[in-house]
Amino acid sequence: MAQYVVIGLGAFGRKVALTLAEKGVDVMVIDRDKDSIESIKDHVAAALIMDSTDENAMRSSEIDSIDAAVVALGDNQEEAILTTAVLKKIGVPYIVARAMNAQYAEVLKTVGAHRVIVIEEQMGEMIAKRLLSPEIYQHVVLTTGHSLVEIQAREEFVGKTIRQLDFRKTYGINIIAIQRKIPHVDDDGNITYTITVNDVPGPNDIIEKDDILVVVGADKNIEQMSIEKEKKPRAHKQK
Repeated sequence: MAQYVVIGLGAFGRKVALTLAEKGVDVMVIDRDKDSIESIKDHVAAALIMDSTDENAMRSSEIDSIDAAVVALGDNQEEAILTTAVLKKIGVPYIVARAMNAQYAEVLKTVGAHRVIVIEEQMGEMIAKRLLSPEIYQHVVLTTGHSLVEIQAREEFVGKTIRQLDFRKTYGINIIAIQRKIPHVDDDGNITYTITVNDVPGPNDIIEKDDILVVVGADKNIEQMSIEKEKKPRAHKQK
């Protein structure tokens, strides 16, 4: 079973730790604050009050057996940098660190972070994209410039097959799944829905109204597909 350590129990770190624990993996948490450790210790595999910049203390907690570490030390970027350097020196194979800004992100990468998350920048970008493309429901960054998204099927897609639409040629993206709501009438005459997922869509599968398409591709191609709608002429006011 994979083992993770989350260092820093602010809002971000606590959420990461609890979510990992809920998924059934072993999670160790580390924080200097006793109250923070007390509040989470019953929900994780191990909870330690410790200075994460102390290499000897970290080694004594068997951090070297961890599969991945999340450095979530909030605004204390100096501590985050030192902690990341300690984790790298100990030999943790994968380190994710939170940065306040792009400048700190570069420093964290330099000292050993494999991935750096700039929460404020990513949230700002996500909100802007949702405003521009409200039909996008879920957006997962895979690597720089490429994402996996859940997007509402456009009206002009409905009734056509994947072969006819040829997403790869037309938009430069791949459809990897189709999520669909199937209506049912219960014993009381109420309409309920079952969510089905076609995770191996074929070329002859037909897109239906309200389908959610799970697509993978370059961000610029996904954005182009989501905003390239038929433009209706604006109605002129009668004088």
